[in-house]
Amino acid sequence: MHEDEVVLVMVSCPDGETAGRLATAPVKEGLAACVNQLPEVTSLYQWEGQLQTTTEIPLLAKTVRSRLATFASRVHALHPYELPEVVALPVCGGSQRYLDWVRQSVAPA
Repeated sequence: MHEDEVVLVMVSCPDGETAGRLATAPVKEGLAACVNQLPEVTSLYQWEGQLQTTTEIPLLAKTVRSRLATFASRVHALHPYELPEVVALPVCGGSQRYLDWVRQSVAPA
C-alpha cells in the first residue's frame, strides 16, 4: 500500500446533527476530499451481549492512507458513540482525474 493510496472510509452516525458535524469537519480540516451523507439505514449489531437495532446515517469519506489515522482520531473526538465505526477500504480503480483530485485535496500543507 502506498501512502497516497485513495481509501473510502465508512462512518455511521446516530443522527443528522452528528452526521453533519462529522461530514463537515474532515473536509474543512483537509482530512477528507469529500464526504457523502447517505439516507438513514437500519443497523443490526451485537453490543454488550444484546442484539441492537438502530437507525443510523452512514457517511462515505474519500481520503488517502497517510491521512487515515488522523481522520479516525478526529471522528473519535467528535463522535458520541463509545466505539464509532471507522472502516477504510482501498480504492482499486476509478476516474484518474477524480483520484488525483482526492490526493491533492488532502495533501499536507
